[in-house]
Amino acid sequence: MRRRKFISLLGGAATWPLAAHAQHADRMRTVSVLIGLAENDPETVARLKAFRLGMRDLGWIEGRNVQIDYRFAGTNLESTNRNVTELVQLAPDVIVANTTRIMAALQPATSVIPIVFVIVNDPVNQGFVSNLAHPGANITGFLFIEADIVGKWISLLSDVKPNLSRVALMFNPEFVPYFDVYLRSFKALPQQTSVEVEAVHVRSAADVELAVAKLGREPDSGLIAASDTFILAVRGVILKAANQHRVPVISPYRQFVIEGSLMSYGPDTADIFRRTALYVDRVLKGEPPGNLPVQAPVKFELVVSLKTAKALGLSLRESFLQLADEVIE
Repeated sequence: MRRRKFISLLGGAATWPLAAHAQHADRMRTVSVLIGLAENDPETVARLKAFRLGMRDLGWIEGRNVQIDYRFAGTNLESTNRNVTELVQLAPDVIVANTTRIMAALQPATSVIPIVFVIVNDPVNQGFVSNLAHPGANITGFLFIEADIVGKWISLLSDVKPNLSRVALMFNPEFVPYFDVYLRSFKALPQQTSVEVEAVHVRSAADVELAVAKLGREPDSGLIAASDTFILAVRGVILKAANQHRVPVISPYRQFVIEGSLMSYGPDTADIFRRTALYVDRVLKGEPPGNLPVQAPVKFELVVSLKTAKALGLSLRESFLQLADEVIE
């Protein structure tokens, strides 16, 4: 009896991909994905790999029942606007919009084409959706960073540098204007720490170098490299300067730690991209995006570099290391 049941289950599993394919085989669907990073950036590669796996798991096979057009705007506003104009003219079945800056260009360009944003912050205050539970119109998607994470970053830096007295939150206000709002929200809360936090606006590699050098002259300082595609694009400059001036750096991105920063804490970007495929699937099957609630991250990672800690002269407690999801030696 058990053997017959097992065979029946195997048979169902074997036919599922065929059934999924038949379900989507009525016509070739089109999806456009616009990424706010360079095509060869390791972060881009990891995000798109996860998205492709998510689509495949839902029965969407590129070249068979879905055509996916991948585009890479980087941090160039002209490239972003050009790609947005072209995508709206192509009128795909769904546009996946990665980064807040891309959404800011895309949202006024079409009220008809369904849009699923991914790794976008503060969508209500920026006018992308009416509210998170019921986005309305043609837009929904997946959040990345919320204001309360600022306090977590400061707490983690304080854990590894007990004499920490000053932290700079570095970002480009042209890419992530809401971080000034996030910082004001944090400062309005009853403070559990005496650490002074200030926003540091940077718009060029030269700005970054000057800001990090200034921090280096204050030995009890730390740096938060914010969730900002500009910051991601200039991370090599940030890390070179931080190592030169012995400034501990935390960011939301694991890639920072791989390339030399002290630690990262933030949502798993690959996991968010894989989950994005769920909403693309539902929209392709006819569900209005405005009916789908905006989703928050569900998986967070703390990654720590022992090599960088040693170079900075920091001794990390075993109890702290046990909290990490990954320790790079």
